[in-house]
Amino acid sequence: MNLIIFGGIMGVVMMFGGLLMKQKHQATLLATVLMLLLLAGNTWEMLHGPVFNIQAPHMLATTRFGLLINEILLAAGLLYLLVSGKDIEQVGNYVAEYYALIFFIFAGIGVSTAYTNLLMLFLGIEIISIPLYILTGADKRNLKSIEAALKYFLMGSFSTGIMLMGIALIYGGTGSFLLEKFSLQGAPISYNLVGGLLLILVAMAFKVSAAPFHFWTPDVYDGAPTVFTSFMATIVKVAGFIAFIRLFEGASGIIAGKWQWVIAIIISLTLLIGNITAVFQQSVKRMLAYSSIAQAGFMMFALFSMNNWGREGIVLYAAAYCLATIGIFAVLTKMEDYTYQGFNGFARREPMLAVALAVMLLSLAGIPLTVGFFSKYYMVASAVAAGFGGKFLWLLILAMLCAAVSVYYYFRVIQAMYFKEAEQAQPVLPVSAGFRYLVAGAALVVVLLGILPQWLLQFLYF
Repeated sequence: MNLIIFGGIMGVVMMFGGLLMKQKHQATLLATVLMLLLLAGNTWEMLHGPVFNIQAPHMLATTRFGLLINEILLAAGLLYLLVSGKDIEQVGNYVAEYYALIFFIFAGIGVSTAYTNLLMLFLGIEIISIPLYILTGADKRNLKSIEAALKYFLMGSFSTGIMLMGIALIYGGTGSFLLEKFSLQGAPISYNLVGGLLLILVAMAFKVSAAPFHFWTPDVYDGAPTVFTSFMATIVKVAGFIAFIRLFEGASGIIAGKWQWVIAIIISLTLLIGNITAVFQQSVKRMLAYSSIAQAGFMMFALFSMNNWGREGIVLYAAAYCLATIGIFAVLTKMEDYTYQGFNGFARREPMLAVALAVMLLSLAGIPLTVGFFSKYYMVASAVAAGFGGKFLWLLILAMLCAAVSVYYYFRVIQAMYFKEAEQAQPVLPVSAGFRYLVAGAALVVVLLGILPQWLLQFLYF
């Protein structure tokens, strides 16, 4: 509850602060301090309870799982501001307003991880989505940014209509917007209820860029300012998955085997399309866009199995994916050439950043001794633990094959950094020593969580 209240308040503070601050770096400093306070507030709520104990029965309910996810996303948000703040300043003249939108998005994330009512789900998703439409088109000098914003807005609005239709059908089938009314112990099965759930499934699959509802993702990620692509592809995507899981964790028993087949088909399409298409990309930024689709396929295993393994896996995935992708995009934003050739000889110019990038890419590929390995392991293990290892053995084999394919395009970047020479002299990246240490620190956390994943998972239970 702290995140919803304080996130909104801090967004307003940033809006009015923009009227007083004359320098862009002042807005970045204020936003970083406010994000640190927001993280501290959520930590306090995890340990001692909410600062303001506001009762919202049948609307919102905080859980240990939701608070831990909020903690991970806020920590990722703090890292994002620290490593990408200077790049946000370069996007345009409305820096304070950009930060205000980011804080409003975090308020929406607080709603999305705590809702118990379909109307609150709608509000949470829209509070997240509307600021993103603006951030996507923030670079008004770039036609690709404006095109991406328009495409994202139109397709996002269409998916919102589908979600509302699904909510209406569920209300027609149950007479209520409460999640508990269509749980396994809730209302009897009806065509309205099943149809509504499938429509919301389509809408939420669009929000997390799962195939075949992923078509907007590469163009929007590629056209948006790179610094905002990093935010969209990590923190926002994970928040969408948590809302997805919270919605269907009680309803999956309604349509039993048929439900599992629908999810299995979406997972298989997402893994295949994301990984195979990423192989043929020449731009690292576009490759990361398609790889985010592939990563969504693995995250959907938590929705497929709906057990403790999946819950623990999505926690690890949130940490692994956010840390690695934010770090990679932070370095990518500093570069002029986004192609693989732009990384040729990178290890000679920036040895510390090259090591950090290599660790993060290995984590995304699921290589052992990184948290990315355990996150993928927990996801596949969740399906086995749920008893789907026989009937859906083909899906587990497909996931392993796609994970092997992902190694190819992630290792292409490592190969360029360490084993290829630049055709012409490349300028040294305009980064500070503090930036290098922050990215290296994020890579170190990726390794530490890969060795001791239980350190993070213990917060689910204690």
